[in-house]
Amino acid sequence: MQFPGRRKKLIGSSQNDLYDHCLQFYGQPPLENISLAEFETFAVERLKLLKTVENIGVSYVKNSDQYSKKLEAEFSSLNFPLKTELGDRKVQGGISEYEKRRKDHISHFILRLAYCQTEDLRRWFIQQEMDLFRYRFGELTPKHKTDFLHKNNLKYETVSAEEKKSLKDKLITSSYGLSGITVEEYDFYKVPFQDALDLVRTRKVYLLAGNAYIPHHEIVTIVLNDFRTRLSKALAMTARSLPVVQSDERLQPLLSHLSHAYVGQDYSIQKNIGKISLEQIDALSGKSFPLCMRHLHKALRENHHLRHGGRMQYGLFLKGIGLTLEQALQFWRSEFVKGKVDADKFDKAYAYSVRHMFGKEGKRTDYTPYSCMKVILSNPPSQGDYHGCPFRHSDPELLKQKLQNYKVSPSGINQILELVKGMHYQLACQKYFELTHNVEDAGFSLNHPNQYFTESQKLLGGGREIKKEVDMSQQSQENPASVTRPSQANSKQAHEEMGDLDSFFQDE
Repeated sequence: MQFPGRRKKLIGSSQNDLYDHCLQFYGQPPLENISLAEFETFAVERLKLLKTVENIGVSYVKNSDQYSKKLEAEFSSLNFPLKTELGDRKVQGGISEYEKRRKDHISHFILRLAYCQTEDLRRWFIQQEMDLFRYRFGELTPKHKTDFLHKNNLKYETVSAEEKKSLKDKLITSSYGLSGITVEEYDFYKVPFQDALDLVRTRKVYLLAGNAYIPHHEIVTIVLNDFRTRLSKALAMTARSLPVVQSDERLQPLLSHLSHAYVGQDYSIQKNIGKISLEQIDALSGKSFPLCMRHLHKALRENHHLRHGGRMQYGLFLKGIGLTLEQALQFWRSEFVKGKVDADKFDKAYAYSVRHMFGKEGKRTDYTPYSCMKVILSNPPSQGDYHGCPFRHSDPELLKQKLQNYKVSPSGINQILELVKGMHYQLACQKYFELTHNVEDAGFSLNHPNQYFTESQKLLGGGREIKKEVDMSQQSQENPASVTRPSQANSKQAHEEMGDLDSFFQDE
């Protein structure tokens, strides 16, 4: 495909000029042709990187050794650039540094198209790209930092040795972690104070005559502000031109899918098919279901009905954990007939949709359980609905009450609510997993409700397959009778199929 924009007028004799530094502000859009397969691969791999940046940023102190090691490993596994020198030589079993920089450049612009569509998506994308940029800038040597500043016309005035000497005491007093020796060794930049408001606000710099004196290690704050401003404006411009891009029928489904894409294990393949009995579901809901599915299960048991959004979310989850078609039909029929739906009405109005979900009707497509991103970003619940993500869609006070009912400790509830406040909904669910399973670190990044179930069963079963035993005490606790979060290659197909499935889940 051809990226829109100015035809190939790259500065210099080749694209090496564009990729001569391992870091960039992404001011020049890519102008080359790429295949749709490469388009999607680049986008998914950058999305994996940004989600890792988000998860690591909450789990570890930013810029700490652990934080840096985790991100460095992710860069290496996904083939994104970290080296400061450009070369065409391929590493054994890998790709060249030039190809890594090309991928970094193109993938950023692809995700701009996907994440410019709403304010929430733009905010998330800007935050993760800023954290990624901060890490990468911090890994540069002083020489490469200076080269980056000059390359991007950030020509801040360097404080002369004489001026540093005359202001030495003031610079040491006002700049964190500096001594007389470091003042002499480090470069300082003279920047208009309005460009360094974050540093001024936290009293990290010396002010004189309207200028802030920025030590070299703090210049990242200024650069980040510039990067954020540029990216925010670029996303706004991209959003205005998005209708033109979406008119391309090849790209529209890909971009729609990317904004809530799931990039983890494929749970459409049932590994535990037939290993779950219907009698186990009540017990499993209390031990191994994520909060969203636990909430849906409780609502179904109490009301003997779920509206179409809840049936889709919960039904595909149950299919993913191992329920067969026959079990699913029995499960939904037995629960609905306890309410206002008799067996004949269920067979006429609801059984078809269950068979359709299992690929036995209509297009005979085997549908995939919802990922966390799909649950969070699509089809928010309205009054009378129970689907969605409790961490995203519940009022904080109601969420607090729910967690208290499930015996989560007060300190644990506070940790979860802080993550929710920061809009880290999947991390809040992961914290819920850790608290309810009494582990310090879950050891995985949660992206899918079925992943939650699988990891829970591994932990509770000591790594064995799902246990057949039913915890009767847990079952009675969860039973209301006793109690008054598509595969990459098929994203377009999956988008169409899920829309088609929606039509079969209509309430009367």
